[in-house]
Amino acid sequence: MRKSIPKIAESEWRVMQVLWGNGPQTANDVVNALSGEVKWKPRTIKTLISRLVKKGAVKVTEEGYRYRYSAAVEESACVRSETRSFVRRVYQDAMKPALAAFIEDADLSDKEIDDIQRILDQKRKG
Repeated sequence: MRKSIPKIAESEWRVMQVLWGNGPQTANDVVNALSGEVKWKPRTIKTLISRLVKKGAVKVTEEGYRYRYSAAVEESACVRSETRSFVRRVYQDAMKPALAAFIEDADLSDKEIDDIQRILDQKRKG
């Protein structure tokens, strides 16, 4: 059975990105990491962390008098889940128009086009 991926709100993604990138962190570490990027108060960031713990997206471990937070779900799984949700909502689950729109709107290098072609070729082979 596949593990359920929690729905992560847009603001919560910033917290998750810190945890995915830096491993276990204290709440203050997360606040410091986000301080130059967002204008949220420390209390707001700590509330976001608490929400993510309740959702099961973040796990907490106690080390003496400190709590360390780490991602409980993989970034790639969350990205896939969010992508599927977006395609369902915006494109009524039609992948071809979604992919066409992304590719047409993207400024792709020759290498990126080759990489996409390789993915499509592998998909064709099964």
